[in-house]
This record gives sequence, structure tokens and C-alpha cells, in this order.
Amino acid sequence: MCLIVFAWQVMPGVPLIAAANRDEFYDRPAEPAGPWDGHPEIFGGRDLLGGGTWMGITQSGPNGPRFAAITNYRNPKDWRADAPTRGALVSDYLIGSWTASDYIAHIRGSAQEYNGFNLVIGDATELVWFSNRGDGDVRNGARLEPGIYGISNGLLDDPWPKVVRTKAQFASLLCQGAPEDAFFDMLADTTRAPDMRLPETGVALELERELSAVCIETPGYGTRTSTVVTLYMAAPAVLHERIIRS
Repeated sequence: MCLIVFAWQVMPGVPLIAAANRDEFYDRPAEPAGPWDGHPEIFGGRDLLGGGTWMGITQSGPNGPRFAAITNYRNPKDWRADAPTRGALVSDYLIGSWTASDYIAHIRGSAQEYNGFNLVIGDATELVWFSNRGDGDVRNGARLEPGIYGISNGLLDDPWPKVVRTKAQFASLLCQGAPEDAFFDMLADTTRAPDMRLPETGVALELERELSAVCIETPGYGTRTSTVVTLYMAAPAVLHERIIRS
């Protein structure tokens, strides 16, 4: 995932609502969201090149349905071709029986082996954000307080234009009780940020412009899928995916 906004313990009876876009090279093979062969309790897409996934849910766990998602942390200077795939951090949590806090404790010692990432995992009782580039944030690896959060390819709530804009729109849609289609419309926004508001992430200015949109469109890279996830207290979790480009 390259943009995810989520409401944690904000709506009565709905511990988590998340809306996300997966941005990826178009030629990277992947399967659309569905039950996994060999692990039918998991529902999500699959990365057929590196293995693992960018987002998924289960209907069971120590405290009911579980959720996991990951975004990459953008810093071209520290990217390593030999690093293990980050998607395994998501799939290993979903396949296993760890609580979110225990899983973070389990992976913390090896986190620097991976290229930069943001991992969001949890269930109806706890949600944890963890980044191997976020040592200065007291929330890193700790249980999140109730609220509305956003992540792109920086750290949690970094004020990138698309994060700020999408969080505000997401909050408004929640307050309105908007239908799911409205969240997908939000994720389809191709507006680019003005130059004066662009973050500096180590890529060329023109690429920074292209990547500033909520829904990215470039010749070889862009938004592949949009996803809305809902975890309920008294009903099965739901993951709905729209394929933008297969």
C-alpha cells in the first residue's frame, strides 16, 4: 500500500475502518483479493513476485477478526536490492496467532533487515503502527489511541498533501455516514499537489509531482487497486477491493 487512512475506535460497533490505495509497478504480478490457497481464513491480494501481501484480513484470531497492511517508506538512498520482501511481514502476522503487540516484539530485532516500511496490524482490541524508520515517534510500536490516522510513504501522519487531504475527506465521509462508493471516489482523486507543498523524499521533482496524487497515473507505475476494510464488533470483517489496473 502507498496510502492508507483509517479510523480506529471512532465509530460505535466498528473498531476499524480503513481506505487504501496500492501503488506498484504495473508489470509486478499479483492476484486480486480473495481467500488464500492453503490459508482460507485469510482474505486479501497476493504479491506473486515477492510473496506475501500488502493488505489482508482474517475472520479469526485471539480477539476476533484481524487486519494487517503495509506501506513502503520512500528513501531511494537506503534502498537495498537484497533486502527480504516486506509483504511477508503482513502475511506472517495473518497466518500466525500472535497478538499485534507480541508480533511487533517478535520482528523488532530483525526490522532493519528490510527496506523502509510502515506496518499497521491489529484486531478489535488493539491496533499497532510500527516502522523501521520511525524511532523518534513515541507511537512507534505502541498501541494507537482512538483517532483518525493516515500514512503514505513517510511516517504515520506525516503532513504530505495527499495524507492531509484524504484524512480530512475521510473524516467528513464518516461523519456523514457516506456509502462505501464515496470512499472509493475519494481514493480515485488524481489531483496533484502544488510544488510548494510537495515533500522532499529523494526523487526528482517531476516524479514527486506525479506521486503526490491520491490515485497515481504514470506510464509504468501507479495505483493498481483501491480497498475499503471494515472490522465490526458483532459481524464478520469485510474487505472490498476495486482493481484500477491489473
